[in-house]
Amino acid sequence: LERTRRIDVLDFVKAESIDDRFFDKPYYLTPGQGGDEAYALLREAIRDSGRIGVAKFILRDVQHLAAVEAIEQALVVSTLRFPDELVDTESLKFPTAKAVRKQDRELAKTLIDNLSSEWNPEKYKDDYTENLMRVIKARMKGKEAKLVLDERPRDSNVVNLMERLRASLDAAGGKSKARAKKRGRHAA
Repeated sequence: LERTRRIDVLDFVKAESIDDRFFDKPYYLTPGQGGDEAYALLREAIRDSGRIGVAKFILRDVQHLAAVEAIEQALVVSTLRFPDELVDTESLKFPTAKAVRKQDRELAKTLIDNLSSEWNPEKYKDDYTENLMRVIKARMKGKEAKLVLDERPRDSNVVNLMERLRASLDAAGGKSKARAKKRGRHAA
């Protein structure tokens, strides 16, 4: 393949038509010298169309399929997987919902409701990287690292999902009651 710095847009498709499983890594595009006006024009045209560009480009001697999107003030190129790179779901076996009891399903939905929140990426931390940096810094000082630990208990036995859901709901319910009492109200 010819090594170029080009991104060749092949098509423009509705964003929702691309299954999330195709997306891989995003990269920000910036304009080259004298390319500000063309960059802004393409970004706004993509935004106005409600579509994303499907493109091909070469990165590290490998051809990639990509999506070109307008996100905030940037053009973002996200590498996409080619169809043959996705797992063929026909080769997998998934359980049916026949054995799922209605009350268990309602309990599971209640758990999801109790754990629902707004997306805040800052809330989630990479414990591995944080611990690795703590080890490196501690070794540089000749000390022992204080690691971030996952406080959740680990059990190697097979677990009953519904029992775990009930226990989680009981714990969440107890916290809700305690919060309500603090505010001078009774939890239902």
